[in-house]
Parts: sequence; structure tokens; C-alpha cells
Amino acid sequence: MTSVPSTPARTALLLGGSGQIGQALLARLRAQGWSVLAVSRSAQPAQDGVQWLSGELQQMPPLPASVDAIFSAGPLDAFARWYAEATLVCPRVVAFGSTSLGVKQDSADAYERDLAARLRGGEDAVFQRAVALGAQATLLRPTLVYGVGRDATLTQIAALARRLRCFPLPHGADGLRQPVHVDDLADAALAVVDVDATFGKAYALGGGETLPYRAMVARTLAAMSPPARLLELPAPVFRLAVGAAQRIGIARSLNAAAVARMRDDLVFDLAPARRDFGYAPRGFAPTAAMLGQ
Repeated sequence: MTSVPSTPARTALLLGGSGQIGQALLARLRAQGWSVLAVSRSAQPAQDGVQWLSGELQQMPPLPASVDAIFSAGPLDAFARWYAEATLVCPRVVAFGSTSLGVKQDSADAYERDLAARLRGGEDAVFQRAVALGAQATLLRPTLVYGVGRDATLTQIAALARRLRCFPLPHGADGLRQPVHVDDLADAALAVVDVDATFGKAYALGGGETLPYRAMVARTLAAMSPPARLLELPAPVFRLAVGAAQRIGIARSLNAAAVARMRDDLVFDLAPARRDFGYAPRGFAPTAAMLGQ
């Protein structure tokens, strides 16, 4: 009886593997039989099919001459700088950026404008380098990520609500949002790998439900254990409340630009992702565990 040789596992280099998106992506790579080289600054628990390498983008450990795919789930600008000098052979690159690239480019806040510029520059650099190397790159732009209690928006809302026993919002905070779960982002990263239609493209990735900011916050507070109360305030009173909170060291992320965006619709077209790789994210159903509780 002639034996059929087994197909060798594909090898992935995963950057940002210990982050919120990276952990979800790592689990999926393992489940699909990939051999994973994952880079982390801190020690990580051993896992079958994963070789953890100690290092960071600014000081990478020794890498193999080639891998089948690079997945970047960390800061895009840092990845772009490393990729510009990388020498390993790799035909496929999938990297996460952010919809902040467009949302914050005209922000009144200088730091936010700089962030948007760095994201745009990072995307351009990755695409250009991929072309130079004969590789194919796809950029994924999530908006309002949540799911494992490590995000910078909903988990922080829950943390502040636990401290204040309520969460204040200004009247009129009805701008539309599309919160997206980390598992749907990890699924997307794997879904695009072998789809030619995604080569050289960037995709906005929101969640499967669009809802007003106020409703998003209310659903978040209801998911807490115990639930917290939503407190709507007139705009002048809200500004006084935020100022008082910031003076005692909390709510520092609620700058004027962030508050103004609560009234803006930040909704992105998911049709290209649905068409090209079957993107089908879940609706918004947070739980206490998703909020770090």
C-alpha cells in the first residue's frame, strides 16, 4: 500500500500575538493547523504549534529565511517601519490598521491628527514594500473593537461606570457606531489569506449592527455585573462633570474631540468585505466578561 505524503503545515509569523486581536488570531491559526512563530516582549505560556520568540519590532529576534504569511496585529506604523527593512521571503502579508485613519485626520486634537497621519503613512508604506518584494498585502481597518476586556473604549466606559456607579453622557450623543468583536476580526484575517480579490486592498471592518452611541453605551452598562446607570446631562453640566473627573485622574481620554464625535455618525461600508471574502460579523451583544469583569 502506497502512503500519501502529508502536506506540510504552512508557517505564519505573527506580530502582536499577545494583544487582544492577536490572541484570537493565534487560536484560529492553531485550529487550522498553521505552524506559528509569534513575537512577544514578555514570556508567554507554551502552546502546541506555536514557537514564541522574545523580542519586539524595534529589536526583532532571529527569524527564518522565509514564511508563508505575516500577520501584524500590533501598531501599524511600527510594523511598516520593520517591514520596510525586512529580508525574509514571504508572499502574503495581512496587517491591521484602524478606521481612525479617516475619522481623526481632521480632528481638533493634534495627537489624533498625528495618529491618523501615521496610520495612512503605514498603509502606504506596507503596500509599496509588498509590491517591491513581489508580495501581496491586505490591510484591515477595524472600528471600535471589543470582546476580551482590553479595548480602549467599551471596557474603559465600564471601568469608569464601576467607579462612578453610573456613566454620564451629554444629551444628543446619538452618532451611529458599529462595534466589532475581536473574534470577527481574527476570522477576517484568516479569510483573506487565500482570496486573490483581497490582494492590494484595504477593508473597513465594523460589527454586524449599527446603533446610536447612546444605545451602545446603555447596552454596555446593562451587561455589567452589577449593571450601571446611564446619566444623561445637558452639555454644559457634562463638561463640568468631565472636568471634575479629569482633575482627580479619571476620564482623561474624554477630550473635546472625543466628546464631539459622540454626535457624529462613524459608519463604514462593509459591502466590499462581504463581497470579497464573505465577512459576516455578529451583532452587538456584550457580556460582563467582554468588559473585563
